[in-house]
Amino acid sequence: MNFPLFNFGPRDLAIDLGTANTVVYLRDRGVVIQEPSVVALDLSSGLPKVHAVGEDAKLMLGKTPANIRTVRPLRNGVIADLEVAEQMIKHFLLKALGGGRRVNGKTEVVICVPSGSTSVERRAIRDAASNAGASQVRLIEEPMAAAIGAGLPVADPVGSMVTDIGGGTTEVGVISLQGLAYSASVRVGGDKMDEAIMSYVRRTHTLHIGEMTAERVKKEIGSARVPGGGRGLTIGVKGLHVERGVPREVELSQAEIARALSEPVGRIVHAVREALEHTAPEISADIIDDGITLTGGGSLLRDIDRVIADETGLPVRVADNPMQCVALGAGMTLEDQILRGALQPA
Repeated sequence: MNFPLFNFGPRDLAIDLGTANTVVYLRDRGVVIQEPSVVALDLSSGLPKVHAVGEDAKLMLGKTPANIRTVRPLRNGVIADLEVAEQMIKHFLLKALGGGRRVNGKTEVVICVPSGSTSVERRAIRDAASNAGASQVRLIEEPMAAAIGAGLPVADPVGSMVTDIGGGTTEVGVISLQGLAYSASVRVGGDKMDEAIMSYVRRTHTLHIGEMTAERVKKEIGSARVPGGGRGLTIGVKGLHVERGVPREVELSQAEIARALSEPVGRIVHAVREALEHTAPEISADIIDDGITLTGGGSLLRDIDRVIADETGLPVRVADNPMQCVALGAGMTLEDQILRGALQPA
């Protein structure tokens, strides 16, 4: 992806500051950055200095020497390390705006936040963006941004339901007339799925594997339900034998991974069912017709749409471009005066 040395066009941005990935939308240009929310710090001089951010930093996970430390500054959708988060946001802002060493001029930034985040957590996000150089920071709740990005009729008197399965949280929202009639944030998502796989492999195969390996297993053979008629797909994984302390390789089956993922998948399904129980009857009638829309990276887990459909009895679809839906929806509020009503006051 190429960025101009000088950019004199619109400088307003929307950021989906996710636990696993950060997606940046530049006004009138669309999504310009989609990279992992990872920072590598160099500790050689005593004071931590940013060594790499995003894709380059993620490649270092679990493989760094003593003087390099990799940090994921967000946990469960909110900032866990404010200073590192500021550095990461500043890096992505500068990259989106075309380089340079500082953010100049007026730059309005819209940032997505989990619907269940506290006022303290929201203030931390505002402060991080302001300290990174944003002149004005507005927030939008993730279910609303996901619904806008998925093309749901959020401004109409029609009920819609969206479930955004991210890295740190799953956001469930029922939207009508540009407002959230119901929202819930459950701290389970792609990270919990990775942890479940790591725990299963350690418990069942006495093998310790890293986050990157668990994520690869999830993407390649992960499934929300056990496949019929056998073990399904298989994959070889390498790790460290817990008892012997030596490298070892084992073969994992799709059926095993489905069983490993049953707990986090079950929590997501429970959140969806609970949302339906708290939905007003008239809105429920609309949802029966239009069903549930899934967004976020977790929606790409094999068969998760079918599991939710079976458990709710409703049609379930995965949105087009689910990884970018939240950022796209937040970005559209910069360009559409009607949708700006979904933003929270500065």
